[in-house]
Amino acid sequence: MATGDASYIKKMNRSLIIKHILQEGMISRAELAKATNLTRATISAQVSDLLDEGLVIEKNTEYNLVGRKPIMLSIHAEAGYALGIDLERNRISFALANLQGSIVATETIPLESTMYEHILKQLLASIRAYQERYASCRYGIIGIVIGIHGLVTTDEVIHYVPSFHWHDVALKSDLEKELRVVVHLENNANLSAFAERTFFHHETDNLLCVTFYSGIGLGMMINQAFFRGQDGFAGEIGHMILVPGGHSCNCGNKGCWEKYASEASVFQQLSSDKNGAPVTYEQIRQWLKEGDPAVQEAMKAYMYYLSIGLNNIINIYNPEVIVLDSELLRLYENPLDEIRQHMHSRICHYREMKLSSSGKQSCVLGACALAIQKFLQVPTLNLHRE
Repeated sequence: MATGDASYIKKMNRSLIIKHILQEGMISRAELAKATNLTRATISAQVSDLLDEGLVIEKNTEYNLVGRKPIMLSIHAEAGYALGIDLERNRISFALANLQGSIVATETIPLESTMYEHILKQLLASIRAYQERYASCRYGIIGIVIGIHGLVTTDEVIHYVPSFHWHDVALKSDLEKELRVVVHLENNANLSAFAERTFFHHETDNLLCVTFYSGIGLGMMINQAFFRGQDGFAGEIGHMILVPGGHSCNCGNKGCWEKYASEASVFQQLSSDKNGAPVTYEQIRQWLKEGDPAVQEAMKAYMYYLSIGLNNIINIYNPEVIVLDSELLRLYENPLDEIRQHMHSRICHYREMKLSSSGKQSCVLGACALAIQKFLQVPTLNLHRE
């Protein structure tokens, strides 16, 4: 058992109990005592507090065995709601999750301007609408986390967002000043990695999630915690130079990985091949089905360059699990097999490579999960997706 002052021990025991209730979904007091190695008296006192606070509820379940029917404990899902926001290139995506991590509402608002004042106004209006809508439940909106497609410092100041041309923007403090609630900012790839760890890979201590959409981002969960680097800028893996002297990148270098292996680079190439017309995922799906040679060649090049970058990442970090978040890969038959065929290094070690099962939702999922973790004050969070 942990040692220290009584209030600290009580806080740690509370965190441990909440973690196990969330992980199991429903659990009895006796099972909690066994799982946590806490005394029944401690379990009884802590559960009593959680019931009084409305964070835990008791449920009766079907019971066919001889003996006393156990009362099951569950997190009170509707006691409060987490708001996750993905601030993307041309839209803002919102997701609302209950305290068990189930998404109960989603919304997407198109962006008509990248001006900071315009986006701040949109965010304030939308967040206030959610606060008003859920004000009647016990804890209302329990946390707000926003995914940023750019550099976020360790003190949550936006250092740079390429698609908006934002530099050193204090979005967190501007929102908090108006809303009078705590708002957290996090890099979108980190939130995607957090979603994968929280909802799908509970036994994984070291997980990497690579996102391949407008650019390439790397979210890193090392020993179940974010790895952000000295200033918070770790994970800008899309600017690893893959082709010296290659295509010019907005970062100032040439030959960056994301100029060859981001979905944006594939769309740009296919649009050029198709006389400049805009290209959609559905069109690419149809062209692949029809065996269009130009599209097949573009996809093979995409996976070739993608594989080279992955080989570098795996050799640097040696992860347990590496998750690839790409809609284009989901359109292709057996993409992981083809990627592995390009990875010949005998020292390239990882346990598992997976395609993300949540796709573009992973950022808002991770944002909701992070808000729940901060509210419940648990060190690790294991939730389940229906």
